[in-house]
Amino acid sequence: MQINNIPFGITNWEEVETERHPGEQGYALWRTAKFGDIRVRIVEYSPGYLADHWCLKGHILLCLEGELHTELDDGRTFTLTPGISYQVADNAEAHRSSTSVGAKLFIVD
Repeated sequence: MQINNIPFGITNWEEVETERHPGEQGYALWRTAKFGDIRVRIVEYSPGYLADHWCLKGHILLCLEGELHTELDDGRTFTLTPGISYQVADNAEAHRSSTSVGAKLFIVD
């Protein structure tokens, strides 16, 4: 990741507009800030959320609250709890998210 031409700034996430995105089950609430080509989000998944797609976008993702299950298209699964993160490159390994109890995430991509 190359970070250029972004002056120092702060983001009050409570002031960032929330967008609702439906999943195959449940929904995700996104608060998104863009800094050049870098997208930074706080995402909250509802209990019972299952993504409606397999994602090929690269991310750095940190679980802040709850529990997130990430499934890779090769069958491997990973569970993230608060303080655990994952990182994956663009077009590296297709992945999708789910949660039974809900989760709050900090994501950079």
